[in-house]
This record gives sequence, structure tokens and C-alpha cells, in this order.
Amino acid sequence: MGHLNYYQKMDRSWKIRRRRIIQMVILSLIVKRARVKALVKDKRLANEAFGTYVESISGETSNKVFVKKALRGVRAIICPNEGFLSSIESFKGVEHIVLLSQLFVYRASSGIQAIMKNNQRKIAEKDESVLMASGIPYTIVRAGMLQKTPGGTQGFSFEEGCSASGSLSMEDAASLCVEALEVVPQARFTFEVVNGGEKVSDWKECLTRLIGKTEQ
Repeated sequence: MGHLNYYQKMDRSWKIRRRRIIQMVILSLIVKRARVKALVKDKRLANEAFGTYVESISGETSNKVFVKKALRGVRAIICPNEGFLSSIESFKGVEHIVLLSQLFVYRASSGIQAIMKNNQRKIAEKDESVLMASGIPYTIVRAGMLQKTPGGTQGFSFEEGCSASGSLSMEDAASLCVEALEVVPQARFTFEVVNGGEKVSDWKECLTRLIGKTEQ
């Protein structure tokens, strides 16, 4: 019974985190004055939250027909949560995809945490596999454990292996996904990131430098 209660709390926490990171990504896009189309559960609530800044489309991402219609005219995608990419049958017209991945966090889990996160790990692995096989330029942001801490107050670390043990502010993760959207790699670009000591004043320069390292 104790394990069941723990699992239920973990599931609620995960769902809350999913909603929160989506909201943060949308707000970051609005600040950038980007044209935003968002797939939401409740269109009324989305309209109340974001007004005319966002074209909100309500439906189930598990409905492939709905997803196909929703993606018409879309040139770039930010996917801050697991499960969406593996529901897409065609990426026709899409020119860049940014995926916020917690895969290394899930793989580093042990004990009861590993059991609870096993399904999320499998979904994250499937999303990355679908993305890698898509043939579309993509950026995978492999973040450390996402935390509900203020963004813009800490630096960053991009060291290999850092995401398995480090953490990243959700606000920073959302902002980073939006910044990555504007730096399109020639083919594929994957990097790890957590909060650390490196201050970043120019994200375009930083991401371009990281792309250069992965191509060496």
C-alpha cells in the first residue's frame, strides 16, 4: 500500500510538471514574439491563460488523425514532454524539432525510483528513436532533473554525463528550448545540460559552439 501511494504521488507530480513546463515554453515563445500553435487539453483554459498570443488546439495527442491536422503548416516543433513524438505518423513540412529529454535521468534512477520511472524511460527512448529516424534536423536537449526553482539566476554546465546526476531549473529548460529552436543544425544535435557555473550571455553563440564540438 505504501508503494502504491508513493506511485500515485509520483504520477501526480509528473503530470503537474508536464503542464508547468508546457506553460513555461509557451510563455518563452510569446516573449520572443513567435507565432505559437499549442496542442492543449482544455482550450478554454489555454485561451484564458494566453489569449490571442497562442492558437490553442484541443484534442488527444494519441489521436493520429487529430495530430496530423494540427501539424499542418507547422515548420518547427518544441516537444517538452515524453510521448508526443512517437504519436506522429508524418513530419511532412517540419524543418526542425527540439526535444527536451529526461532519458538520462530515468536511466540513472535506482531502486523504487527506477521502477516508478520505467514506463517514462521507455517512452523517452521511443521518442528519441522516432526523432533520430525522422530525417529532419533535430536538437535533443538532454536535461538533468527538472526542478521548480527560479530561472535566470544560475549558470550552466554542458559536460558529458552531467544530466544523469545534475539538475536544471524548469524555467531555464523552457527558455533553452526556445533558444535552441532558432539554431538549426544541419542534421542532428544532442547535448546535455544542467545548472552549473558557466554564464551564457549569447545563446546563439553557445549553441553554435556546442554543435561544432559534436561535429568534430
